[in-house]
Amino acid sequence: MKEWKIYAMLVFVMFVWGANLPILKYLITIVPPVTLTAFRILCAGIVVFVILWKMKLLRKPTKQEWKFILLGSLTNVVLHHYFLNIGLSITSGTHGGLILGTGPMLTAISAAILLKYFPTKIQWLGLVFGLAGVSVSILVGGGESNGANIGDFYVFLAILAQVLSYMVVSKAAATLDPRLLTAYMLLIGSVVLIIISFIQEPGGIFKFAETNISFWTIFLTSAIICTAIGHMMYNYAVGNAGATKSAIFMNLNPLFSLILSAIFLGEILTGRHFIGLFLIVIGVMLGSGAAEDMWKKHKRKKATSIENNS
Repeated sequence: MKEWKIYAMLVFVMFVWGANLPILKYLITIVPPVTLTAFRILCAGIVVFVILWKMKLLRKPTKQEWKFILLGSLTNVVLHHYFLNIGLSITSGTHGGLILGTGPMLTAISAAILLKYFPTKIQWLGLVFGLAGVSVSILVGGGESNGANIGDFYVFLAILAQVLSYMVVSKAAATLDPRLLTAYMLLIGSVVLIIISFIQEPGGIFKFAETNISFWTIFLTSAIICTAIGHMMYNYAVGNAGATKSAIFMNLNPLFSLILSAIFLGEILTGRHFIGLFLIVIGVMLGSGAAEDMWKKHKRKKATSIENNS
């Protein structure tokens, strides 16, 4: 697939993931966090399996691939979603968004250590710009800060687990379609989370019986679009573009969350948010390699033009 299509796919995923943060903040006020995420991910896993069945991409993994699936289920699903939902139930969305914004930097460091992939100087510069943009955007208009707390630590563990899972996806993509990997990870991870929810939140499942149509509409939107389609597309992008390039786009996640919160929750955006947007766009362009690619194409085109005129 052409790079620009991968990039467009990543922007879409960041949009729906950005929308998912305020959605989750609302949903966990009705159903306990672990119970909610367990059944949300189970629903997402079933949806991905149906999609892949229609695409005729289902197959039985090999023994080696099962190792990647189990490790990915633990990191990408169980640990990431467990800590994220627990953390969001304690800390603010503002703090959560800022910590999630450290994902690209953590991914680049992890890829350098585990995969021996070292970003270029320009890509490192893009990472710094992106992190600066996230910080500027999140640290304004976010309400009062009560300092670091256990909720912030849980969200950090969530993003760390997710970053480590991208290393697994990159390795597994050599033989296993990342979309199929996603399906197995979601299904296996959801079963583990359901068991944890029965232990940690006994009776939590009965809260679903007290919900209404609005809850189920939002719940299914989160499960199908944000989780099923979002994770399937993102893992596919990681398998094609690599973990570090794909992670650059995670800078857009908290920004979209802020914009959608302003639209649907009435939160106010300031000039600093737009400065953050500017920095994030620069960071994405530099970190993803898009700016380098455009510059190289410009130089080739200029050289070709000179040769034709001489």
